[in-house]
Amino acid sequence: MSWGPVRWWRARTLHARLSLLVAVAVGAAMVAVAGGAWVAVREIQRHQVAQELTSDAAAIAANPQQWLATESSRSRELWGGGEHGDGDGGRGPGRGGRPHGEIGPCWQILDATGTPSGGSRTTLPVTDTAKQIAAGSSRQPAQETITLGPDDYLMLTVPLSGGGAVQVGMDSDPSERVLAAFALLLALGCAAGIAGAAFLGRTVARAGLAPVERLTSAVEDVAVTQDLDHPIDVHGVDEIARLGRSVNAMLAAIEASRRAQRTLVEDAGHELRTPLTSIRTNVELLLELERRPELAHRLPPEERAKLLADLDAQVRELATLTTELVELSREEATRETAEPVDLADVVAAAVARVRIRAPGLTYDTVLEPATVVGRPGELERMVVNVLDNAAKWSPPGAAIDIRLTAAEPGWALLTVADSGPGIAEEDLPHVFDRFYRATAARSMPGSGLGLAIVAQTATQHGGTVTAAPGEEGGTVVTLRLPT
Repeated sequence: MSWGPVRWWRARTLHARLSLLVAVAVGAAMVAVAGGAWVAVREIQRHQVAQELTSDAAAIAANPQQWLATESSRSRELWGGGEHGDGDGGRGPGRGGRPHGEIGPCWQILDATGTPSGGSRTTLPVTDTAKQIAAGSSRQPAQETITLGPDDYLMLTVPLSGGGAVQVGMDSDPSERVLAAFALLLALGCAAGIAGAAFLGRTVARAGLAPVERLTSAVEDVAVTQDLDHPIDVHGVDEIARLGRSVNAMLAAIEASRRAQRTLVEDAGHELRTPLTSIRTNVELLLELERRPELAHRLPPEERAKLLADLDAQVRELATLTTELVELSREEATRETAEPVDLADVVAAAVARVRIRAPGLTYDTVLEPATVVGRPGELERMVVNVLDNAAKWSPPGAAIDIRLTAAEPGWALLTVADSGPGIAEEDLPHVFDRFYRATAARSMPGSGLGLAIVAQTATQHGGTVTAAPGEEGGTVVTLRLPT
């Protein structure tokens, strides 16, 4: 049983699948780009803050006494001297305890014991790390995150030469607010981009699949009308055009198969009608004599025996014809499994069978080992049919020459030469056609299917078969099979 999402996916149309794939692909790309942009901006901001803290700390550490004197003078100006300071100097502290007049980072200087000795009006906390740096236990600058009121600060502590340390703090909330706003804008942009990608993907899918829809409609029409004679219109050289040409080739193959089947049925019906009519006539005559014994004198015993022999021959001919028709119409699924076969063994078995059927002939065989990949039973029937045809046309006491060689690299050649009258030149192109019988062969028993089966079996095994006049008369049939 399929997993739920898989069933859901398979239930979607190709349009929907392509639209969804485009939307997902574009969405994933946009999310990746947006995430990368956000991370890059965050890192740039952090680098700028860290660089600013480092620069300010270095400036203060270079001359701490001057900064202490400057901050003390500035404080007196902002807060006012004496008890009655008014105006700007009377402004109270702002958010986070910082006066509204204070601009830029807050800072303070620590002595060797970690006690603040002066700095900006915003007091920074003295952490254990800051005390260690001030005491000289650590000479590496340390950056920490601290909280002053409702705000988060980044604080950098650097050592002073001669003991002590400088602490510089900067409010990180503005940067975080900028990053949050930037993330919101990126999310809105991604949502809009994904929606646009889904719309454009559906549009592109419809346009791209329009030839597929036309091809599907044409194939459905063929399925409804069963009209295989009119190919589907194909334009261009793209994959859809290639598919259309493949469909046309398939329709042509189906039509050819249907015509061949119809021809086989019609020809078989024609061929079966003659022996069946003769059998029916003879059987009706015998039945009539059985019903009316007084008429028995009209059919002498010798005539009755001849009639029964004729019936036996006709039944045998009908059985042979039926077997050959079944052989011609056999489906691939009911055939033998192909396997490596020594063709010399197959030919030897076929010669043994034909020698029993036609003992009055000489079979001159020269068989070289030749391994082919094929179906042993079909190969033997093929060789038997060739030998039967040669035996039928050879006069009593004649020789049939059978040669199996590997004269060509990668091919096995089987030649069967008889001593018969040969095949007329006008009949040579048709000897392997179904039900074809030359004028000279119409007076002899046979269905006209033996050599057709030979040609079909040779083709199914990747080989060929030809017939040609022999140098000293008769006919030479040549079979070529790949080794």
